[in-house]
Amino acid sequence: MNIKRIGSIAAIAIAGAVVLSSCAANEDAGSTESSSSNSDYSSLSGTLTGSGSSAQQTAQATWAAGFQDQASGVTVNYSPDGSGAGRKNFVAGAADFAGSDAALNDEELSGSFDLCKADTKAIDIPVYISPIAIAYKVDGVSDLTLDAKTIAGIFSGKITKWNDSQIADLNDGVDLPDANITVVHRSDDSGTTQNFSEYVSANAGDVWTEEPSQTFPYSVGDSAKGTSGVASAMGSATNAITYIDDSGAGDLDKAKLMVGDKATEISADGAAQVVADSKVATGREDNDLAIDIDRKDTADGAWPLVLVSYAIACQEYKDSDKADLVKGFLSYVVTGDAQDAAAKEAKSAALSSDLAEKAAAAVDSIK
Repeated sequence: MNIKRIGSIAAIAIAGAVVLSSCAANEDAGSTESSSSNSDYSSLSGTLTGSGSSAQQTAQATWAAGFQDQASGVTVNYSPDGSGAGRKNFVAGAADFAGSDAALNDEELSGSFDLCKADTKAIDIPVYISPIAIAYKVDGVSDLTLDAKTIAGIFSGKITKWNDSQIADLNDGVDLPDANITVVHRSDDSGTTQNFSEYVSANAGDVWTEEPSQTFPYSVGDSAKGTSGVASAMGSATNAITYIDDSGAGDLDKAKLMVGDKATEISADGAAQVVADSKVATGREDNDLAIDIDRKDTADGAWPLVLVSYAIACQEYKDSDKADLVKGFLSYVVTGDAQDAAAKEAKSAALSSDLAEKAAAAVDSIK
């Protein structure tokens, strides 16, 4: 898909590769507390290939559209193959960078990366913060509250009816149908699944007995590939529920989440608050900004069912021209203008000024 001009990115965020090549016009985006782009990208030329997170798809299209206005010689291709596939493609050298809703794990970091210079590693740079919605489509129900235990029970197959007492106890006055619950989950190696399973494991480990994983662990319900696949499956399902990045939830109803003793509505601000309350993981490479998310955050308005999605790149590339392309694009992605644009189109949260500053420094370290 080759796009010369984009009005509403949401209108073109479809399954498959997002391919954008530049045009000459230069348009200013909004601004935040973090920096705007003052860099000159006009000397860059070539093709940049990314692969990974389907949750990032709308954001990646937005970023590429903004970057193309300033780098007329660059074509950015991003294929929303799923976080796991993206990391595998990057490791194998089939993608210049990866988008991933989960940071590189110890096993991946202990190996080599085909595009990276010998004896150097890859780094995780946060670029996208988004709440994960518990989205549902239930006959006659438009207001639903769930807690971690009921969510874990539903998605592990232990709660199978919508009028189960555990759900009813949280939803006094709601007419829940005597209907089977249809669970829809990801079929692919998914960072969204990783984040979802981390949340239920941390808050309902006695119900969700499997370790957090990028692969959905239970034999229950229906499965679909990618964010768009899950949204499509929900569209044709009955009395169904899923976990999905908020950017892909569309017109589906979204459950409130019990955070502490309060029924909390999903919000990008609540997701951003949890990330701000969390710390950068220790024991990793310099400029690797993997976030150790506080899944038990109960601050007012917090949404601990959050994903932090990363751009994964080499610390040092074998090909200096490729390094310049990756560095140029990612330096734009972490600016306030780019983050604000993605937040508008994908309902994500812009990086805080502090995290944006750290991310910019990490990008600047790429060689």
